[in-house]
Amino acid sequence: MTPDALKYSEEHEWVRMESDGSGVVGITDFAADSLGDVVFVELPEPGAELTQFEKMGEIESVKAVSDLYSPVSGTVMARNESIIDSPELVNDSPFDSGWMVRVTLADAAQLDNLMTYAEYQAMLESQS
Repeated sequence: MTPDALKYSEEHEWVRMESDGSGVVGITDFAADSLGDVVFVELPEPGAELTQFEKMGEIESVKAVSDLYSPVSGTVMARNESIIDSPELVNDSPFDSGWMVRVTLADAAQLDNLMTYAEYQAMLESQS
């Protein structure tokens, strides 16, 4: 997986489209680094309905508690139980084993509301 294959939100979440049409959601390495050591993750249960750019859970680090926002609307198919038991996976591998939820998208056109990798990098540079 390469970061340029993903779509990004302004809140530092990403979504990766899978061959079955589902989307896998996580947070970026920038977000994981900014948070510091992640100690707790609260994720929605399978079957939960998510709304694009609305809160879907929380992530707690040694520094702060932050809300997690869904980059797309849809139904949660699965959540990553591994990060609930081992939240440090978010820091260790935010784009792979640190993923959050798998979602059945309500509207694939919502991906157009998200940024490409180049656009996300430009946003980060403009904020520094």
